[in-house]
Amino acid sequence: MKAVQIKKYSKELQTEINEIPIPTITEEQVLIKVKVAAVNPLEILNITGAVKLIQDYPMPLTLGNELTGVIEAVGEKVTAYQIGDAVYTRLPLEHIGAFAEYAAVDAVALGPLPKNLDFLTGAAVPLTGLTAYQALHEELEAKAGQTLFIPGGSGSFGQMAIPLAKDLGLTVIVSGSPEAKERTLAAGADRYLDYKTENYWELLEPVDFVIDTLGKAEFDRELSIIKPGGRLLSLIVGPNKRFAITKGMPKPKQFLLGLAGKTLDKKAKEKGVEYHFIFVRSDGEQLKEISRIIEKNQIIPAIDPRIFQLEDSNEAIQYVAKGHPQGKVLLRVDLKE
Repeated sequence: MKAVQIKKYSKELQTEINEIPIPTITEEQVLIKVKVAAVNPLEILNITGAVKLIQDYPMPLTLGNELTGVIEAVGEKVTAYQIGDAVYTRLPLEHIGAFAEYAAVDAVALGPLPKNLDFLTGAAVPLTGLTAYQALHEELEAKAGQTLFIPGGSGSFGQMAIPLAKDLGLTVIVSGSPEAKERTLAAGADRYLDYKTENYWELLEPVDFVIDTLGKAEFDRELSIIKPGGRLLSLIVGPNKRFAITKGMPKPKQFLLGLAGKTLDKKAKEKGVEYHFIFVRSDGEQLKEISRIIEKNQIIPAIDPRIFQLEDSNEAIQYVAKGHPQGKVLLRVDLKE
C-alpha cells in the first residue's frame, strides 16, 4: 500500500510516498480502508520532532493523526464494530499513520461516523473535537454559567469547541477575523471580537477560562483577563511540569518539562491563575459523545476547498504551514472527487 512517511525528523517539511505492507491487526484492532485523512499543524510538529519529548517515534514514520474510513477486517476480541462500518478516529498517539491506504487502529479509539457527516466533513472532527472535549471536561473542568474566551477561535478548533462549550452551558466569547464573524456566531458563540479593530484585553471583563490558540506572543494579554482562580489552557505554547505529571511521565521528563514551563507557571501564579497545556489523546467513548452533539446540533465542520490526494501530501503540509486555510485541509485517499 502507499504511505506518506519520513525517515528522520527535519525542519524541511519533506515527506515521501513509499510502498509498505498492509498492516496486520491484533485481536483488539480493526483494519481501516482510509477514505480521507486530515492535515493538521500537528503533522508539522511530528515532522520536525518538536514534540519528541512527549512522543518520540521510531523511523520510518507514517504520518497522519485523524481519518475517516471503512472497516475491512476485525480483530477476534472486537465486538463493537463490524466489517463495512463507517468510522472516524484520532489515532492513538503512539501509533499514528492516517496518511496511508490502510491503517490498523485500536477499536477503543474509534467512533461511528456521525449520521449527518460524510467521509470528508467527518475527517475534520476527531482531533479538534477531542481536543475541545478534553480541554473543557478534563483540563478546565468547566461548569454551566462560567465564561470561556477563545482568542483566534474562529478556525477549525473553534468550530468544534464552541458547540461543545455551549452544550456544557458556558458563555463563549471568540476573537477572530471579520470574515469569520457570521459563521462563528452561527456556531453558537455569544460574542465575537474583530481582532483587527478590537483589543480583547481592553474590552473584556475577567473570564473564568481562556483557551489559547495563538501562542506565546499573546500569553501575557490572555493572563490579564482571567479571574483569580481561573485557568489558561494552551494548545501550542508548550508543556509544563503539571502536564508531565498528569501524563504519568518518568521523573527525568517531569524535570525537563518543568524547566521548559517554569517561566509560564511563574507568570500564571503571579496572577493567581493555573497554566495548563494539552496534547490530545484518542478516546472512542468521547468520540461517541461528540457525535451525539454533532448530530443534535447538525454541526457540519468547514473544510478547505482545495483538493489534495495522498500524492499531494507535501503540498498540503506546506499549505497548512504557510497558508490560511478556509477550513480543515484534507487528503482524499480513496475519494477522487
